[in-house]
Amino acid sequence: MKLRLARRAVGDAVVVAVEGELDLFTAPFLRDEVRDAIKLDSPRLVLDLAALSFMDSSGLSVLIEAWRLATAEGGGVCLAAPQGPVARILRTTGLDRRIKVYPDVGSAVGEI
Repeated sequence: MKLRLARRAVGDAVVVAVEGELDLFTAPFLRDEVRDAIKLDSPRLVLDLAALSFMDSSGLSVLIEAWRLATAEGGGVCLAAPQGPVARILRTTGLDRRIKVYPDVGSAVGEI
C-alpha cells in the first residue's frame, strides 16, 4: 500500500486521513484531495497523520500548499497525530511552528 486517503466532515471542518507513504509519487493525490476538500467542503482542514508512515519533501510541499490555500479562503490547517519519522521531519524542518500540530483529531478540530 502506497497511500490511502479518506475525507469526512467533522462539525464545520473537514478531516482528511492520510495513510501510508507520502512521497514524490503519491503527493499529487493528496494535493488533489486537499484542493477538493478546501473548495468543496471547508477551508478549515485537519490532516489526520496518525497512519502516515513516511513523508519526504514532496509531502512537506503539499502541507505548505494546503496551508496557503486554506488561509487564502479564510480558514486554516492543523495536523493531527503525526507519528515517529513524520513528527521528526515536521520538527526538523520547523513546519510544526507554522502549522499547528495536535495529538489527535478531536483536539485539532476544536482549535481550527
